Order: sequence, then structure tokens, then C-alpha cells
Amino acid sequence: MDLWLIWLIIAAILAVAEIFTLTAALGMLSAAAVVTSGFAAIGLPLPFQFLAYAIIATLAVLFVRPIALRHVLQPQVARFGIDALVGKAAYVISEVTATGGRVRIEGEEWTARSYDETLVIAPGATVDVMKISGTTAFVYPRD
Repeated sequence: MDLWLIWLIIAAILAVAEIFTLTAALGMLSAAAVVTSGFAAIGLPLPFQFLAYAIIATLAVLFVRPIALRHVLQPQVARFGIDALVGKAAYVISEVTATGGRVRIEGEEWTARSYDETLVIAPGATVDVMKISGTTAFVYPRD
């Protein structure tokens, strides 16, 4: 069996292992094996293939992997679902107290409670959504 084919098999095994581990290290080793396969295909002797693999793998793991992980581990920029409604403005439909009320948030009606239990918010007021618990929005009047 040709050496370049053996390097491609090693690369495929490492790539499959990377899919299951998600560490990014095995992916870098797989890429190094693909490059080494190219060197083997042009006839580089076996000891130099090992040297090329070691150099490429070391450089990839030390320099490329941290950059890849930095991009993967970035915090989520956009909020989705009910988390996206926190901080939005709402329009009071029926009086909001500590025990109940109704507000309209981006065209949808929600049950609401006053974030400050001592406040009573009149219909027609604009409020800010402070948090959402289940199907209830906790709101606070805008000043």
C-alpha cells in the first residue's frame, strides 16, 4: 500500500475522532496528516514525512487551535425567544399591579405584574420589561 494512502487513512480516522470529541486538536492532527499525504505522494522519504508531520501538527496545535477555539467559544451575541423581550418597551392594556394585569409587547398580549410590588401602573402607560417568568412579564414604568 502506498504511503500517501496510509496518511489519508490516518487523516480520516483522526477527522472522525474529532467529530466525537470536538476538541479541535484532532482536527489539526488530521489536517497535518493530509498535508503529509501530499508530501508522500511526491516521493518524500518516510523519515522526512514523519518530520513534516511533526512540524505541521505542532504548529497547527500551538497556533491555529487557540484561534479556532477563540472563535467557537465567543459569547452569543443575539438573544432569542423570551430572553429577547427583556429590556423591551411594553404598552399597558389593563391596570398592572403586584398581582396581575395585561401588557402588549411587540404586538403580543402578556400577563404582567409590577416589578415593584408597591406600584400600580395605569392603562396606556409605557413600561419596560424587567424579566419574564413563564408567561408573566414583570414590568416597571418608564420615567
